[in-house]
Amino acid sequence: MATALVTGATGLVGSHIVERLLQDRWTVRALVRSPSAWLDSLGVESRIGDVLDDDAFTRAATGCDVIFHTAAAVTPRGGWEAFRRPNVDGTQSAITAAERSHARLLHLSSVAVYGHDGRYRGGSLKTDEDTPLGPLPERAYYARSKRESESIVLAAHAAGRIWATAVRPDVIYGNRDRQFVPRIARFLKRGFAPNINGGRTTLAVVHAANVADGAVRAATNERAGGRAYNLANDFDVTARDFFTLGARGLGRGVHLIPIPKSAADMAFRTIMSVLKMVTAGQLSAVSNSSLDFLTRDNPFTSERARNELGWSPPVRPEQGVPDAFRYWLNAQR
Repeated sequence: MATALVTGATGLVGSHIVERLLQDRWTVRALVRSPSAWLDSLGVESRIGDVLDDDAFTRAATGCDVIFHTAAAVTPRGGWEAFRRPNVDGTQSAITAAERSHARLLHLSSVAVYGHDGRYRGGSLKTDEDTPLGPLPERAYYARSKRESESIVLAAHAAGRIWATAVRPDVIYGNRDRQFVPRIARFLKRGFAPNINGGRTTLAVVHAANVADGAVRAATNERAGGRAYNLANDFDVTARDFFTLGARGLGRGVHLIPIPKSAADMAFRTIMSVLKMVTAGQLSAVSNSSLDFLTRDNPFTSERARNELGWSPPVRPEQGVPDAFRYWLNAQR
């Protein structure tokens, strides 16, 4: 029976990896900063510690076959250091723990590593793992930290220090989502949603359980060593369908308000101008990404994961989207 250590085990992807490993009859440990009643209820052994503490990390990893490193700061307050320290230094600690314990390392990366220009190549070209990484603005702190952390993981593998692989999801949703689903749910509760260009855009989203499936497959596949895998399009789901399915999970209807893309462009440009003034430009990249998300089809391909790992995502959007919004609604009660 294999043993795994999961960091970020109470987060979105980490919690689904925990569930998947238990389903596959792994022995599961979690490196956590404080006890978790949820992990205790599942029979997961919690080791108290911080990902920045090399010794605590190594003690938790000793005797493990695989470290699933999913802990990361996504929206911390502060500048570059608020991202660099947990995401880059924390990953360096994961590498050290893997090296000392002789465990494999699965690193949860992100499609953010491609940069805006890297992901949208133009025409019918899809973004795969061989796509050159585009430039990153100085203030793209999250993307910079994920690119740097992935780089040091794969470099450690190439140097023979550890066995490692990485997976790159796009926008993740599912039960226990604290980012994407809550934002959309608060919007849908008002009974309406934007319907830009007929809502035909395929969204760059992936269910957390499907990311967990790909992560476990990568960590246990010898061929995956030293490679990165997009887990970025489990199923094609349009904006219209996502909003409709989300509203179903909330137990209400939703009115989709038609908005021409030209009008959306104008509205977002206005918003961006205001954001630049009040945030010194820090949020302008987020606004650009938000408009692309709703008006440009998912640019990624995950064929490498399907072909090399046998990735066959188990959760379809017809099930996963309503469940995620229903989970959020019940958590508010």
